Formats: sequence, C-alpha cells, structure tokens
Amino acid sequence: MYTARLVDELNTLFPEIHKEEQGAHPLGNGGDVALFPQTEDEIRKIVNYAREKKKKLAIIGGGTKRGFGGLVERMDLLLSLANYRGIVEHAVADMVITVKAGTKFQELQDYLAEYRQKIALDPFLPQSATIGGVIAANDSGPKRLGYGAARDSVIGLRLIYPDGTVIRTGGKVVKNVAGYDMNKLFIGSMGTLGILSEITLKLRPLPKYESLVLLAFPTGDTDAIRSFAIQLLDAMMEPVCIELLNPSLAERLTGKRAYTLAIGFEDVKSAVHYQEAFVQRTQPPHTTITILPPQEAQKFWQTFYQIMPNGTTLPTNDTIEAAMKIGVINLDVISVLRESELLQALHVDICAHGGVGHGLCRVYLKGAAESVVTAMEKLRTIARRHKGYAIVTHLPLSLRQTIDVWGGKPSYFFLLEGIKTKIDPQRMFNDQRFVGGI
Repeated sequence: MYTARLVDELNTLFPEIHKEEQGAHPLGNGGDVALFPQTEDEIRKIVNYAREKKKKLAIIGGGTKRGFGGLVERMDLLLSLANYRGIVEHAVADMVITVKAGTKFQELQDYLAEYRQKIALDPFLPQSATIGGVIAANDSGPKRLGYGAARDSVIGLRLIYPDGTVIRTGGKVVKNVAGYDMNKLFIGSMGTLGILSEITLKLRPLPKYESLVLLAFPTGDTDAIRSFAIQLLDAMMEPVCIELLNPSLAERLTGKRAYTLAIGFEDVKSAVHYQEAFVQRTQPPHTTITILPPQEAQKFWQTFYQIMPNGTTLPTNDTIEAAMKIGVINLDVISVLRESELLQALHVDICAHGGVGHGLCRVYLKGAAESVVTAMEKLRTIARRHKGYAIVTHLPLSLRQTIDVWGGKPSYFFLLEGIKTKIDPQRMFNDQRFVGGI
C-alpha cells in the first residue's frame, strides 16, 4: 500500500519522469520506486521533494557498483542517472570535455576516439559503468601506474547538494586552479555528499601504438618476479602498467597457469618496440614471453575489465561472489598475491591481480558464504600485516550487514562525519553507503 500511494503521488508531481516500482535486490542499495530523470532540473525537483517529505534517496548509475558498500536494502526512492547522459561541451583544441554523469564510460571513449583523444582512465566494466559512478567510487584499473587515479583526470564538477542547490567545484580548463581542490572532497565519496551532475575531465591523445608483454613465471619464483620488477621500475622505461596476475587469473586470460606480469606500453611505435626489446633482453631465466600487438592487446584488456563480479550480473546458484581491493606498498603486491593463493585451501576460488608500482590489488572470490567470509577476514589480516588496507567492493547485502566492509573507522573519521552532517544533516543521500556507516 505504501509503494502504491508513493507511486500515485510521484505520478501527480512528476508526470514527465519515468518511474518503476522496485522489488528486493540481493545486493541492496535500492528504492521502493526508481526515478529516471533526463535533465538536471528534474533531478533537483526530486531532491527538493525528498527533502521536504523526509525521504531517503539511493543514487545509481549503471548499477555495476551496487554491491559496493551500503547497509540498507531499500530506501524510499532510487534515483537513477541512466537516462541523464550526453556530451555537454568538448573543447577539442584544449583537450577538455564536460559530460553528464550518466554517460557510459565506453560510449564516451568511443566518441573521443573520433578525435584521436581519450580519458586517461581504465575502470572496470567500461561498457556498463557510467562516468559518474567511476568518479563517485574513484575507480581505476591496472593502467593507474601510467594514467594516475580518477582524481587526476577530473578538473571540475557540477553537483546537486541535498538542499537542492547546484554548486561547481574546480574549473573548465586544466590550469584553472586556486585555493582548496574541492573536487577531491566528492571523488570517492560514494554519492553521500552530492549528486554528480556534470564532470569536466582533461584528455590525452590516443597513443600511436600500444602493445602488451606477458611475462610468465612457470616456476612460481616470486623472488625472480620481485627482482625483475625492480629492474624495470628503475630503468628508463615508461610502461602504463606492470600488473601481476595470479596463476588462476592468468589461466583464464592466457591459458597458462603461472604467475604472469602484464606489462603495457603506449607510445609511438618505435618507442614501444624499444621497450619491448628491453624486456626481452632482461627476461629472467625459466620464463616465457608473449608480445601482443595492438588489436590482440585490446582484446586482452576487453576481457580483463569484465572479469570482476558486479551488480549487473548475479550468480544463478548458491555460490557467493565477492571482490576486495587491497592497498599496500608497491612491491608488497607480490606477497599479497602469493599469500592469497594459499586461501584456496578454504575451498574458495580466488583470482587476483596487483599493480607493481602503485600497490593496489584486486581479489575476486567465489564459494560458499562461510568460506568466502573467512577468506576475506584472512585477506584483511594479510593487508594489515603489510601495513595496508582492505575493503570489500562487492558482496551480497546479507553478508555486508554482518561484517565491516570498510575495515573499521579511520583516525580521521570525525572529519568525514562532520562534513556529512554539515552537507546532508538528514542523511538523505546514499545513507550508510560509505565508511563508518556515513
């Protein structure tokens, strides 16, 4: 009855906005009724209505991160930005673009490719993830080594506050920087402080040539991996990624079950070939090397970015899928991957990869609920032993409610809580979605 009355009220107030009644979702972070605005003004009307009626909003883009954080199954309204998409402004000569938050990341890259440009980001699930979701979660992939994080690509944001006002942070040109960098307050805040409306990003030229070197270590000698990685990082080479794949993941992607370094190069053709030759010259004994040219390298990455469990697909049986992000000091990713491999003794399938050079690891787990939770607890212990952190980035709601997916409150939590209380005193946006239940 409550949902029916709510739908009737929304139909009266917002006849132009598409609506859908929502049922329960195993990942949570939903709403009784989903609204699909197409303009910023429609978003503001929904926000003002929610504030006046004291209703809570869950905010969603492509839905890929629905299992990332959040302790609430359904809020009053699910505000979807799926229909709020498109290019606002593209300054080709200045290499800057402004886009609406609901624009799919891959659609944006395809558009920019016509101008021989791209956004220097490589988030997971680019076909489904929206640019707003990528920025809200501060998402990035293996090429973070060469590209930097999402924060490094954003130069300006346009947001809608919980009181309905529209604010702009940053600027529209790369050099427009003065005072505090307010962009960083909202990037990675999981939509708890404001609704991203427009995002201004700096661009890069498309590389003239790219390749991917796959260096496999069949003997599993992690000391050899470490020595080679140090040699490559200390050389004058400029790989965009040096990503270590654990044997399970390497087998899925390459057909060979062995620790494998995926080393990506992007530059003019001669420079890429020069760097490939360096890897071949310094190749450790008892290793095998495969060099993928541009088209094959792109196919590899297309498969790679689809491997993680996400909110758009769910297991069809009782198997639980989970994902964790672990941050440690650069070369410690080798130890994290080696130690995580041992957790397969818990009857959990584990695929993992980590960036040698930036220190971020991703671990994907599949198995029975109890075994997966036990493995995640052990992974968190491993991260702490290496003075790092571990957060859960995908897990069904029923399990998220039993463990702390953020790994405890940080020492600066009082600052986060103070900002949330100041900006959103009603806790209207994505309540309990972020660290510490913010």
